Amino acid sequence: MLGAGVFFVWAPAAAAAGSSLLISLLIAAVVAALNAFSSAQLAMAHPVSGGAYAFARATIGPWTGFSAGWLFLAGKTASCAAIALIAGSYLWPEHARVIAVAAIIVFAGLNISGIRTTAVVTTAIVAVVITGLGIITASGLVTEPATSPIEFNGGVAGILQAAGLLFFAFAGYARMATLGEEVIDARRNLPRAILIALGIALVIYGSIGVLLVSRLGTDALATTDSPLAALFGTDVAVTTVAIVAAVACFGSLIGILAGLSRTSLAMARHRDLPAYLDRISVRTNTPVAAEITIAIIAVLAVVFLDPAVLVGFSSCAVLIYYAIAHASAFRQPAGERWLHRWVQVGGILGCLLLAFTLPLPGVLATLAWLLVGLALRKFRQNTKSVLP
Repeated sequence: MLGAGVFFVWAPAAAAAGSSLLISLLIAAVVAALNAFSSAQLAMAHPVSGGAYAFARATIGPWTGFSAGWLFLAGKTASCAAIALIAGSYLWPEHARVIAVAAIIVFAGLNISGIRTTAVVTTAIVAVVITGLGIITASGLVTEPATSPIEFNGGVAGILQAAGLLFFAFAGYARMATLGEEVIDARRNLPRAILIALGIALVIYGSIGVLLVSRLGTDALATTDSPLAALFGTDVAVTTVAIVAAVACFGSLIGILAGLSRTSLAMARHRDLPAYLDRISVRTNTPVAAEITIAIIAVLAVVFLDPAVLVGFSSCAVLIYYAIAHASAFRQPAGERWLHRWVQVGGILGCLLLAFTLPLPGVLATLAWLLVGLALRKFRQNTKSVLP
């Protein structure tokens, strides 16, 4: 969760919400919290690979499960490409795509070597990022505040659009649920991990959001390519921010690739994706075929697509994915529930509201992708029914 979003998404969100950026941040945080609660409830009852794909398939039906998985794969593969490009733009702007491709290949390789390697690398990265963000935030407190006070006068549409963009930074807790089969005592540990991770991220993002708005002002924030680096005037500080940002991106990247391969594995087991994707490495017990395939698709997205477009598409796809997760939690029997159903109702409404107030190209691309997936699944079923 502490990845590319915290270093990138503030500028487009400020451009949409203006001086009401902090209201957008609060809305995104509330929606993220509702999603985390429903994800935790589902993970306790269904500690298997696949996340909302598996949850929806078990509680609603195969078509809804397929929709969740299809959107997750598209949205998070787009995230993968966007995050790798953001890392490249911080480390070597003139050759950002080269850095992005190399990062995807390296971290896919680490994931293939085993989930313990993924966990160790992620833990080290998160430690560096939290330390770096702490130093950056503390240093930013001694900078001069913006000349204009914080105000809240953005339009409703802009506030909601910014909230949808800021949600990109919060997304990440559900990827833990996609790893259910590889977690010790998943029914106990997954919900705790999801809620603790979200709590830490909420505190960090809230602190950074207030700092950026109070020190830069939303007008300056909306026009900067590197919001946190803009707090400082020295080359050393800017370089430090760039390094921490790149490391944070790498942390997101390894987690997303792991989650994508496990969702692909679950879908392949039910033949919602080609059967070869369910191949497991005997040595490392990882879905090696899915990991390699996802990495290749992400590399193609890096080469041909722009990160801003990828972020909008990713946010919309993932928000609809979480709406399906809420619907799955809503359908759980009483024995599996510890949340009131109003949590799921609020979550569904919040997710769909933010999804459909995002920039129109991303919304249309998401809906088109979903329709293509449903049509392909129907075609495949029809083909099977006529074959001997």
